[in-house]
Amino acid sequence: MARICELTGKRPIKGNIIWRSGKAKKTGGIGTHVTAITKRKFHVNLQRVKALMPNGEVRYIRVAASALKQGLVTKAPKRTWKKGDEVKKKA
Repeated sequence: MARICELTGKRPIKGNIIWRSGKAKKTGGIGTHVTAITKRKFHVNLQRVKALMPNGEVRYIRVAASALKQGLVTKAPKRTWKKGDEVKKKA
């Protein structure tokens, strides 16, 4: 599965890790120098949440934590019936 938020469309972005050596000039050194640059990825903080969809359906979706904080997700109501009760009603 792709690491993409189903609501906001956030996805991993590329970046770099930059190693520096030396002491900064303002602290008495001769300045810092870049010694290596390595590629990396910034991943989205995805959470698996049971949500109520706009059409009334309840399902699990993968959502970014920032979307949860913004209140973009309406969480599904707690289940009141037990698993065995459903079979008894049909019989």
